[in-house]
Parts: sequence; structure tokens; C-alpha cells
Amino acid sequence: MENRASGQHISHLFDEEMENIRNKVLTMGGLVQKQMEQAVKSFITSDQDLAEKILQQDELVNDLEKEIDHECIEVIAKRQPTAIDLRMLISIIKVITDLERIGDEAGRIAKMAIRLDATDYYHDQYHEVSHLVEMVKSMLSDSLDAFARMNTESIASITKRDEKVDREYTSIIRQLITRMMEDPRNITRMLDVLWTARALERIGDHACNLCEHVVYIVQGDDVRHLNAEELEQKIQD
Repeated sequence: MENRASGQHISHLFDEEMENIRNKVLTMGGLVQKQMEQAVKSFITSDQDLAEKILQQDELVNDLEKEIDHECIEVIAKRQPTAIDLRMLISIIKVITDLERIGDEAGRIAKMAIRLDATDYYHDQYHEVSHLVEMVKSMLSDSLDAFARMNTESIASITKRDEKVDREYTSIIRQLITRMMEDPRNITRMLDVLWTARALERIGDHACNLCEHVVYIVQGDDVRHLNAEELEQKIQD
């Protein structure tokens, strides 16, 4: 009876540890999502104070990554989990790396906002990336929701949007190059827009990575490097 009670106690502690780690990942996800949205806002409005705040938050994201990583390794060492629990912990270590990199990309956008000269600022300069922003925000939000729910049903539709993001990014590059050729005075400003578009495109890639981690956790299938059709078929199998 004593051994049984001890086993139940250990099981309860393990469940608590797993839930605590999961909650911290969701907290980190919410933080980088907010960073991304505020970075875009700072870029739109040339709000340098907001951009500075975003850069200051980077340390908090980095600390969360290290904390969660350490806790995952401790649980693996102490509890020796198997099956879905082990997949969850291994995937979380990868998830937080993607989240940290999303935070880095948000920081890059914030730096572009700081570079903008408020005295020579055109309020229409954001229009080149407006559509890209909305697509990437949607991808990130939906991928974090899929992780929170451990639901693979929306994964295929999320990852398919990455192809549209890539096409939009290519289109933006063409627009910016044309504007730079038409008027060399646009070069500095257009390069800021270009680097911002690049950061957004990379955030879309990391959102896709989050989706792949969810599939691995739920189904045990490694779906990295599959195209959209192959991924959809794997999810349906």
C-alpha cells in the first residue's frame, strides 16, 4: 500500500511538473506574440519608445528559454518519461528555440523602427508590408493555438499559408527594388522595409516549425521537410 501511495505521489508530481513546463511555454509564446505585434506597431508609427521597450523584453524571453530548457532536462533525467511525455519534452526544447528566434526577429523589426528618422518619416511607407504582416500574425496566432490545444486539425491550413507568405515576400522585394531604382534617395528607407519584411517572413517559417512540433507530439511523426501536400496526408493517416 505504501509503495502504491508513493507511486501515485510521484505520478502526481510528474503531472504537475509537465503542466508547469507547458504553462511556461504558453507564457513565452504569448510574450513573443506580443513582441511581434508591438514591433510592427512601432515600425508603423515610428514609435521609438515602444521599440526600445521591445528590445528590453528580449532578456526576459531569453531567461524563459533557459529556465524551460533546464526544467525539461531535469524532468527527463529524474522521471525517465516515455512515449508522448518524452516526445512532449523533446519537442518543447525545440519549440522554445523557435519562440526565442521569433523574439529575435521582433527585435530586428524594432531596430528598424529606431533607425527611422522621425523628421523624414512617410506614413505610407508601411503599405508595402501591410498584407504580409496580417498573414504572419495569423500564422503565429494559429500555430500557438494549435500547440495550446495539442490539435493537429488546423496544421495543414497553417503551413499552406507559408507559401503565400513567401510569394508576398518575393513581391515586396520586387516593389522595393523598383522604387530604389526609380529614386536612389529611397534606398535607405526601402532597405529598412526590406529587412522588416525579411524578419516577418522568418517568423512565418518559425510558426510552421511550431506546427511540425505539434504533429510530432500528438502523432509521433517527424514531418520536417515534407511539402504541404505530404504533411496533410501524414496528418490524415
